[in-house]
Amino acid sequence: MTSPPCIEPKPIGSQSFSDAGAAVAAIRDIYSGSVRFLRQHLARALSGSPPAGRCRAYYPRLSITTGTHAPVDSRLAFGFVAAPGTYATTLTRPRLFESYLNQQISLLIRNHGVPVTVDVSETPIPIHFAIGGDGLPESAGVLGDPESFGNLQATTVGGQTGEISPGFQFRDVFDVPDLSTISDSIANCEAETDTGPDRPLAPFTAQRVDYSLARLSHYTATEADHFQNHVLFTNYQFYVDDFIRFAGRALESDSGYSALVSPGNRIATRARDIAEPVDPLPQMPAYHLKREHASGITLVNIGIGPSNAKTATDHIAVLRPHAWLMLGHCAGLRNSQNIGDYVLAHAYVREDHVLDADLPVWVPVPALAEIQIALESAVESVTERPGFELKRIMRTGTVATIDNRNWELRNQSGPVQRLSQSRAIALDMESATVAANGFRFRVPYGTLLCVSDKPLHGELKLPGMASEFYRSQVGQHLTIGIRAMEIIREMPLERLHSRKLRSFDETAFL
Repeated sequence: MTSPPCIEPKPIGSQSFSDAGAAVAAIRDIYSGSVRFLRQHLARALSGSPPAGRCRAYYPRLSITTGTHAPVDSRLAFGFVAAPGTYATTLTRPRLFESYLNQQISLLIRNHGVPVTVDVSETPIPIHFAIGGDGLPESAGVLGDPESFGNLQATTVGGQTGEISPGFQFRDVFDVPDLSTISDSIANCEAETDTGPDRPLAPFTAQRVDYSLARLSHYTATEADHFQNHVLFTNYQFYVDDFIRFAGRALESDSGYSALVSPGNRIATRARDIAEPVDPLPQMPAYHLKREHASGITLVNIGIGPSNAKTATDHIAVLRPHAWLMLGHCAGLRNSQNIGDYVLAHAYVREDHVLDADLPVWVPVPALAEIQIALESAVESVTERPGFELKRIMRTGTVATIDNRNWELRNQSGPVQRLSQSRAIALDMESATVAANGFRFRVPYGTLLCVSDKPLHGELKLPGMASEFYRSQVGQHLTIGIRAMEIIREMPLERLHSRKLRSFDETAFL
């Protein structure tokens, strides 16, 4: 029996470019054409005219081929390929990543002196990802009115992908996400086993990026377009409340911040326009204080636990932020610490376990000097305690992260001995996970915690103590985190994205 023909867009030949802007424009044309093609055929299928065969369109592909070793500035951590050969990657959502692509492609062309090639890949775009937001002006129009478009997204993305009409099976006609081709093999330094003849050019393939963009929208109730390059993580709503208050003041001043985007993609450009939270809140609500060129600050309440911390960072990593910091509470382990003191992590004991398969526990997660200096400078500035006086309220040391919130209820001899041997000064449930995933995904990371209890010394987190602690310390802690991000924002990318985060055989793209 002969298979029905595969219906595809008109073929587009490969094109070479020595100008990054022109290359990005070509990538955008291929992607837009593929998405438009899929949406049009889906609309016809839903109207009762299914295609006569499999309907398929493909992601754009970017590649570079060099026959020589480039004389690259040894201070650089990115922007070049390691050895002669062909390097390639599939790409998605070029409007969202336009600035990133322009920057990375410009560096490639400049460092190697050869053009890049743009063509159509052999990787199909799953229909679920084709109907997501991509900045195309006809996002809703191709499929009818906005409400119908939303219903279609809920139907196809939500899993109802069987019969669209009698005898018409969705999967028989359109490609759906294929988990066998979506992995972190490149980031985990395992890519040589499954990337084919070309070596990877970027840390994530197009399908991996689209997968995370869809998850981000689900978990945070905001679109990826709103995320900023500087991300704060917290595990308490108190920080969110203070961030919203800070945003209101910033929008009414000459701060450079232009809007606050809240869950539900609610955009406020003035303090009085900031809306009440959506009900119910998403699992990990995100708030984006926007600034030109995505240089603002995103705050995500990841909740409690290493699993949430991994989930959030797994997906935000595809946006290639310039830094992420953990601002949370911890148990102080030293008798010399006081409730409300700060802990600047410079090492981590990883007993969270959620990343053991991706980043073995024997892999060290180093402190990054640029981030550490920014955090210490921010604490000094906000608390007005210069130099040696800072030691009265802040300790720098090892943070232990565990996966059992009620660890105090177990026999203490084992855990306490391990914590003492590690020289840990604080214990929490997220920081090592956030830092380890930053290391794994080459995103600069840091941790500044605030001591909220001292269980080894009889100071447990009880209701009265907690309320007083939150009132007195949360605002200052958040202010320090924001100030640190503003310091980081002024750093050149070449300095911020350290070579300490790069492996032997690294991708050219950040």
